[in-house]
Amino acid sequence: MRLHEYQAKEVFSDAGIPTPDSALAESVDEVVEAAEDIGYPVAVKAQVHVGGRGKAGGIKLAEDRDEAEEAAESIIGMDLKGYTVEKVLVEGAVDFVNELYVGVTMDRGEGKPVAMVSTKGGVDIEAVAEETPDAIAREHIDPAFGMHPYQARKAVYDAGVDSDIAMDVASVLTTLYDLWDDKDASDAEINPLMVTSDDEIVAADAVLNIDGDALFRHPDLAEMEEDSYEDDLERKAGEYGFDYVRLDGNVGIIGNGAGLVMTTLDLVDYYGGDPANFLDIGGGAKAERVTNALDMVFSDENVDSVVFNIFGGITRGDEVAKGINEALESLDEIPKPVVVRLAGTNAEEGMEILNTDLVQVEATLEDAVQRAVENAEEEQ
Repeated sequence: MRLHEYQAKEVFSDAGIPTPDSALAESVDEVVEAAEDIGYPVAVKAQVHVGGRGKAGGIKLAEDRDEAEEAAESIIGMDLKGYTVEKVLVEGAVDFVNELYVGVTMDRGEGKPVAMVSTKGGVDIEAVAEETPDAIAREHIDPAFGMHPYQARKAVYDAGVDSDIAMDVASVLTTLYDLWDDKDASDAEINPLMVTSDDEIVAADAVLNIDGDALFRHPDLAEMEEDSYEDDLERKAGEYGFDYVRLDGNVGIIGNGAGLVMTTLDLVDYYGGDPANFLDIGGGAKAERVTNALDMVFSDENVDSVVFNIFGGITRGDEVAKGINEALESLDEIPKPVVVRLAGTNAEEGMEILNTDLVQVEATLEDAVQRAVENAEEEQ
């Protein structure tokens, strides 16, 4: 479960991490009222689950009332990378002289949590990790003992943080790890952690992603979950009960089982395509669930073609075929070409049932993926 920035900052602030004065707003009037209460200049920030909000026009600075109104009018209601902005965070602008990055996540290769610090804050940390990996100091933590104070200090000094603020940054990093551990988080980040001319540090952004399977231990965080649906596709996935992840490509993918879907994603990439989503309909999927899956993928405006990869164990190929037929026959026009590959339980029966006037059928997964990639290229 992904928290919004304003939700994560509330958690961070309660734990003692400094954050700017802020207020949540859902209208132009509320933005202006909040800005005048906080005092100009302010930042108006779209609250959606995407990165790069500033570059996409989702964050604006306002020096006065007119600029606050203009920022609110341009951001509220905008489409930001497929998400409709319904809420904005209005917060006091930070007069900073430097930007840092601090974060905690799980290093699955090492089988341990890892705390990270970098003096290259305020930019895409993934790009920093790829282009200049030495710019990120890392310290692995034994979860049985937690983060020792010396580990936080070592990570900060290894990153080259100025000695005047090093202890404060180490304190924030320690608190961040404690939150990561206590809240059953998968990721906890501050990017940027701003440094002011008075050598104070302020969390200008906040990321806190929680393991959904652990929400029963955190009823206060579970109450925030409904607010995490900013996108119609995410909301629809929640209603249908799907594991759905939206990606940046245009080849829609539907499969039964996480491993099967991941294999299909890899093959789309291997054959030169770009996956548009991860959609696992699960084992034992009936016709209605398959129909809902197609509705999901057809609702994604980025999708130019669809590939079905079904291997029947619990899931029966004839049930899947019925669902595909029902979904497509109910439409006046099929919005995207659909390629189907069926294997396993009742696959032959399913192949006989499929309406080949509505779908393209391939015998192997490789052929199905290649055809879907070709279809996507033709639709562009």
